[in-house]
Amino acid sequence: MHQPDACLEAEAVARRSYGKLIALLAARDHDVAAAEDALSEAFAAALESWPRDVIPANPEAWLMRVAQRRMIDMARRKASAAAQEPYLLLLAQETSAMADDERHIPDHRLALMFACAHPALDAQVRAPLILQAVLGFDAAMISAAFMVAPATMSQRLVRAKTKIRQAGIPFRVPDAEELPGRLATVLDAIYAVYAEGWPEPGGAGRRHDLAQEGIWLARLVGDLMPDEPEALGLLALMLHAEARRNARRDGSGAYVPLAEQDVRLWRADMIAEAEATLLRASRLGRIGRYQLEAAVQSAHAARRLSGKTDWSAILTLYDALIQLSDSPVLVLNRAVALSEIEGPAAALLALDAIHDDPRLADYQSYWAARARLLAATGAFFEADTAYAKAIELEPDPAVRDFLRGARMRLRV
Repeated sequence: MHQPDACLEAEAVARRSYGKLIALLAARDHDVAAAEDALSEAFAAALESWPRDVIPANPEAWLMRVAQRRMIDMARRKASAAAQEPYLLLLAQETSAMADDERHIPDHRLALMFACAHPALDAQVRAPLILQAVLGFDAAMISAAFMVAPATMSQRLVRAKTKIRQAGIPFRVPDAEELPGRLATVLDAIYAVYAEGWPEPGGAGRRHDLAQEGIWLARLVGDLMPDEPEALGLLALMLHAEARRNARRDGSGAYVPLAEQDVRLWRADMIAEAEATLLRASRLGRIGRYQLEAAVQSAHAARRLSGKTDWSAILTLYDALIQLSDSPVLVLNRAVALSEIEGPAAALLALDAIHDDPRLADYQSYWAARARLLAATGAFFEADTAYAKAIELEPDPAVRDFLRGARMRLRV
């Protein structure tokens, strides 16, 4: 086996099993940080030994055994000789049991997610902690998703892990009466996972795996809580978005905005499932953010049948969403819908109300939308400046090319 194959296998295991292994390693001591360190060392050992020897038949079990031994070593260094004996014996027994049953590694990710959403933790760090503990996101990636400085996010994550260990927060799916209080955090984290996987077109790669992971987790929560409309609403929202993935690039790989997408490329089966799921949610009689956002996507999906978009319905849905959240992104999206009904000048007035919001300073979609609206009103100099900002912020080369094309057309 050559080095590249071993590296690819290690990457694949990390992608599919990171959270599962962390959940198991941290379950006994509630020490997420120690579990992360031990698993990191196990991956390093794999990269050293797998190319030289052979990739094990069950890589997850191999990594689990190595990581558990690392945790035993850590515990031995920390504890006194008298105190460590029964503890180390127990850990050794668990490691031995794992070796006897290598094919079965239980999946406790959902329990870990609800532990990270415990009310004893700072509300601001619960969803980011889920992303790091369950999916291995680093602080820089998480800070970008939550519009927080990386150093600030790192400090919050360290404090949260310490709190879990010191307070002994249990790793389990909570009882029925505790579930609703933690659900919003879990759903926010799942949606952040999907959003991180959304930019990548096509059906392969790390980002697409994240999108699939988000949908899988949403299905898991939906199965656990079939009478919770927001869990169903989130699943419907992600299915609607995923249904359009193949239409977001043309044959040459160029970016295609939603309004110009070929609706024949949208996945009819996913749209049908999304519609059925959203209908189930609506029948439960409790409206919420994710159901409303799914309804916005449903209105876009209707173009597949009617050939046109009902912008008035979308505007009404964003009005309702803004009542639930102070997110400037919602105001931005409402302004885009407003431009289709009342024109770009009215939409620009709406954008002016959030122009100084610091959360939008580095938000590409705001600058791209502002540029397009300015161009439509004939304010070409200001549009050029806004396009330059949007291009600077956009990491996707295809979208950058699309924005450059729009900017060039200002000068024709």
